[in-house]
Amino acid sequence: MSEFTLNKRFETALKGRPTDLIPVCSVTQTGTVELMEMTGAYWPQANYDAFKMADLALAGYELAGFENVRCPFCTTVLAETLGCTVTEGSIDIQPYVTDFPCKKKKDVKDISVPDSLLESRRTSVVLGAVGILNERVGEDVPVVAGLVGPAGLASMLAGMKNYLMWFVTNPELVEELMGVLTEACIEYAKGLLEQGADAVTLIDSEAGPDIISPQMFETSVLPLYRKFCREVPGLKILHMCGDATSVLDPLADAGFEGISIEEKVGVSFAKGIVGSRVRLIGNVSPSDTLLAKGPEEVIIEARACLEDGIDILSPGCGLAPHTPLENIKALFRARDEFYSL
Repeated sequence: MSEFTLNKRFETALKGRPTDLIPVCSVTQTGTVELMEMTGAYWPQANYDAFKMADLALAGYELAGFENVRCPFCTTVLAETLGCTVTEGSIDIQPYVTDFPCKKKKDVKDISVPDSLLESRRTSVVLGAVGILNERVGEDVPVVAGLVGPAGLASMLAGMKNYLMWFVTNPELVEELMGVLTEACIEYAKGLLEQGADAVTLIDSEAGPDIISPQMFETSVLPLYRKFCREVPGLKILHMCGDATSVLDPLADAGFEGISIEEKVGVSFAKGIVGSRVRLIGNVSPSDTLLAKGPEEVIIEARACLEDGIDILSPGCGLAPHTPLENIKALFRARDEFYSL
């Protein structure tokens, strides 16, 4: 029997130490319609009720087989708390922003971290779910909680058009906004860890080179990441959608233990960039492969990730709601076969 619990294996792998097996986890969203049907915990209710959120998150571990539990299932928790209008979505559509507070530059001055940040309608649900999950799985299974980072939040609070335009014409304005949002991220992340999360995933694709230039990233966003990592205790992961290759070098020194990458990033090439400074998590395609293909194709792609040196095998981003359960389970077949060769 292995000396590693799932939690110990996850932590050991994330810290770059030798372990018996590469963990198979998801540090991004795990809710699928199939799991909703099996548990009775459906969207949109599972995004707004702590017990239903915990039930659906637990299914990712108990029924899909991920070697962790992960919540929440959407990216609108802090955005709504800080002033965005959010539509609840449906069984296969995540909540999404429909209106935002920073329509003009002067509106940025009105954004602040509310004293009741952790008691808001949305944050209190996630904090409650994390506490429930911690009680249900105990110390042996890692609990991962996600939150959107400062760039992603800025793009939601200002709207993507303003976010991009202001980054060019008034970068100091975006930096001011992201500075406030970083404080919100820090407070919320600390709350999640205090409730029993073993790691937090900062989701911040809008800071990536698909959206802003690498120079803008290093000047305006990287210092905020360093602040976040300095002030938030525990294990920290950064997830960035798109091709993040050109910012991996500075990201590796930001203070995160892991970087979650999409399939657009070549694992072996990325390993050459980051070396032993940070661990890579990913990067089986959630749309092209896990959603649209069959188990054998999943195994082929997952095996390539393993052979290229991935540190934690995972979907490259959040699961699409209609991802077949058999395709998720194929990730574990790939890992187990990799070790039996």
